[in-house]
Amino acid sequence: MRQALILQKGVVWPFSASALLVLISLIFALFGETSTAKNVKARSQQESEAANLAHRIERVETGLLPPAVLKGETPARMRLADRMKFYKTPAVSIAVINDGRLEWARGYGVLEAGGKEPVTSETLFQAASISKSLTAMLALRLVEQGKLDLDRDVNKRLVSWKIPENEFTKEQKVTLRRLLAHTAGVTQPGFLGYAVDEALPTLPQILEGEKPANSRPIRVDMKPGAGFRYSGGGYVILQQLMMDVTGKSFPELIQKALLQKLGMTNSTFQQPLSPDLASRAAAGHLPNGQEIKGKWFVLPELAPAGLWTTPTDLARFVIEVQKSRLGRSNKVLSAASIKQMLTIEIDNVALGLLVDGQGNSARFSFSGANVGYKCRMLGYMNSGQGVVVMTNAENGAELTVEIIRSVAAEYGWPDFHPRERVVVKVDPGIYDRYVGEYEIAPGFILVVTREGDKLMSQAMPVPLPPSAAGQPKSEMFPESETTFFVKDADAQFTFVKNDKGQVIQVNIQRTTRLYQARKIK
Repeated sequence: MRQALILQKGVVWPFSASALLVLISLIFALFGETSTAKNVKARSQQESEAANLAHRIERVETGLLPPAVLKGETPARMRLADRMKFYKTPAVSIAVINDGRLEWARGYGVLEAGGKEPVTSETLFQAASISKSLTAMLALRLVEQGKLDLDRDVNKRLVSWKIPENEFTKEQKVTLRRLLAHTAGVTQPGFLGYAVDEALPTLPQILEGEKPANSRPIRVDMKPGAGFRYSGGGYVILQQLMMDVTGKSFPELIQKALLQKLGMTNSTFQQPLSPDLASRAAAGHLPNGQEIKGKWFVLPELAPAGLWTTPTDLARFVIEVQKSRLGRSNKVLSAASIKQMLTIEIDNVALGLLVDGQGNSARFSFSGANVGYKCRMLGYMNSGQGVVVMTNAENGAELTVEIIRSVAAEYGWPDFHPRERVVVKVDPGIYDRYVGEYEIAPGFILVVTREGDKLMSQAMPVPLPPSAAGQPKSEMFPESETTFFVKDADAQFTFVKNDKGQVIQVNIQRTTRLYQARKIK
């Protein structure tokens, strides 16, 4: 066949037309194969990453760890499903943050004991006191807007109600900073909530302790700034303060100023829940595993305890704090305001958050404990790691920490590893001296008993409600004749004697908090 010459821009191509078509076909085939190869490689990589993540999640689910281990022992890894049964906890939800992003979130169990409706990552739980962290962020946003001042007497801005003045407020005043850090000397540590068929008090009735409120009047009975005292009552004052300076209801205010901006689409401060949200909320459970009548209590004390949310949504809050601190995001607050929020005011207490650790261990956290719900959230400041765990049971507090230890082990965190303890030999006869009841806080005691050659402890509310039970009994192991520990809680117990050698108190060290429990019986 006669060869055809193809001219293009003065260039002579010595190819026949048919040869050129073959060449073009080969080129397209080559590029097509390259594109396909890239797609196959990308798909293979995605499948590999998904498989690795699935294995990682499985290791977390089967690697729960106790707080303490005897020297020389290897800590026994426990399964999440088994621990849920042990703690009589029907539902658990977990969200894990890694490298500054939500890496995975899963729900476990069912919405209510004996039910069949499964928990998902979108199941709502009561966040309890974690509500305070979001309230603090909202308050600092109002400070940025010039509507509030951290160090001004809040009575200057309160309109519909005023903090009654007394001898404690003559020289030092209640300020926003002190309310946020629990140093304002305000009463009322927490709130029980109300049955779903009970009448709900108004905010002024809660502040004044008037019926149908089931809590005492919120007052100042300690010099503001003199020391730390946990006060949910102080955050009720904040709720009224922010409503007064904005003219908006608290749920509306925080929804627009914070929840929407952070993409917390499964969160609300509305109490009671709307029927739509109530249909996908986990019911709360008592220590014996029994479901709360009406499924949960209603909390009109919104700012300290009223948030319904998911671990995924709280993870978005944690990530925003982490990024804002580094100046990488300012959806709600500037970097300067976030740093203010994370600045310790007293002990490890900052503004709406607890701050612990140094360097790679530097982290912020908060926990929640409404009746029937226990939860924890934490985030590391520098590594972009964190976790949120929510449960629907009174016994869920220790379970949340066991889960966090498993996450810490899997992701190589510097903290939350079982502590190695050394047991010493003591004469069991000395245990009789320690038997008795110790008041940890009003309405909550530690019961110490002797069972053979073992010293046992059990924390419980008093009076014990019908059909309820205290926390499970724990064996106390001696580190000395007066100091003991338990394997299933991060706690150390030191019995204190008077000059006559009589035991009058037990000091309970829980991580960074010391409780001095007086012997009452």
